[in-house]
Amino acid sequence: MTTPQEELLPGTRRALLHRIAVAQADGRAPSLVAAVVRDGRAVWHGARTSVDGHAPDENVQYRIGSITKTFTAVLVLRLRDEGALDLEDVLEKHLPGTGAGELTIAQLLAHTGGLAAETPGPWWERTPGSLRPELADVLGEGTALHPAGRRHHYSNPGYAVLGALVERLRGAAWEDVLRREVLEPLGLDRTSVRPQAPAAGGWAVHPWADAMQPEPTEEYGPMAPAGQLWSTTGDLARFAAFLMRGDARVLSAETLREMGTPATPAEVADLTEGATYGLGMQIQHRDGRVLVGHSGSVPGFLANLTVAVADDVAAVVLANCTSGPLLGQVGADLVRLVAEAEPRVPEPWRPLREVDRCVLELAGPWYWGTSPSVLRVTADGLVSLGPLSGGGRRSRFRPNGDGTCTGLEGYFAGELLRPVRRPDGTVDHLDLGSFVFTRQPYEEGTAVPGGVDPEGWRGIG
Repeated sequence: MTTPQEELLPGTRRALLHRIAVAQADGRAPSLVAAVVRDGRAVWHGARTSVDGHAPDENVQYRIGSITKTFTAVLVLRLRDEGALDLEDVLEKHLPGTGAGELTIAQLLAHTGGLAAETPGPWWERTPGSLRPELADVLGEGTALHPAGRRHHYSNPGYAVLGALVERLRGAAWEDVLRREVLEPLGLDRTSVRPQAPAAGGWAVHPWADAMQPEPTEEYGPMAPAGQLWSTTGDLARFAAFLMRGDARVLSAETLREMGTPATPAEVADLTEGATYGLGMQIQHRDGRVLVGHSGSVPGFLANLTVAVADDVAAVVLANCTSGPLLGQVGADLVRLVAEAEPRVPEPWRPLREVDRCVLELAGPWYWGTSPSVLRVTADGLVSLGPLSGGGRRSRFRPNGDGTCTGLEGYFAGELLRPVRRPDGTVDHLDLGSFVFTRQPYEEGTAVPGGVDPEGWRGIG
């Protein structure tokens, strides 16, 4: 793959190279490779290595650990979109006999099922999967550590269960389903369950000496859907572009937005760190921007995929060491460097192709009590309603074709916005979940709950 590096300014390219050079040197990584995606394609690739000679390029495989979970989540959401399951289905409906059958599929995706973080010993990432040939060996006897749905508790075995669910509903091995439904359609021919040359070796770097030793490379058996994939910065750059835009052959952009929407109860530490979890994707708030993606860590390898959807920029960072550089911070920094040095050029403003006059009639200022709001009809065909200025409840709405609109986000998600008309057909007020919005604050003659004082507005004297 030829990476069009000339598409970034020279100063930006140098800043990116400097950032990964510092990460590789300070983190004492045998090698570190990175890529940046903008406008749906890779625009930069960089590498640093401790070995003299040819540095690894975008075709060298590294193990990507838990980024594998995002691939598994894509397979599950495909089943949901096809109607083969519902995210609120309990596991027992589709995969009986696991001992965790009361958990919903959504809880498994979001790590809110209360399952243990790891399998029963020994350490599954450094031992062969043949020690845990069945799901019962992965889950152990005490499946629940916390009440389901109450807290986010990251669970590797939970994604082994999701992999088994995919196998049951597709009637094929997880590996084969992944290749057929995701890897081949997206052209990810350098992503695989087992390493394919050229592939980096995994290393452990001594914490107090500049020395290292090789880490074992094991096959994880039933745990493979939680963390076994190998990939390259080239392939993960294409995967990041897919996560930003969607692909009709795999998943829609709407479903991917759902995956990147918080789905877990936030704990105090999460709020402090600005981190939460969706359906197979981590979500962070850093440097004033929302980042989605996933990190990965297995003995010998670190990985990170970071997407800033609003900036249309993504970064991939891979290293072949057990610990060392903080790749989540590196990925966020690469995104920030590009987004700030070369901010996204917005698409030209264009008017609506068609104007729904029933919706257009609602545009303009409205008042909830004495609070001014404004309703706008936007070029994407949606309606937005929010405070005229400052903070407050804001939501976008989807017109339903019958004069009503359904909330898509925020406080009014799922709520119905309904114009209430007078006998002559003119709009009297808007009803939004029992909230009344009038054209004037406490407008006389409208259906304001509690009525309007007949003397109207007055001074203090």
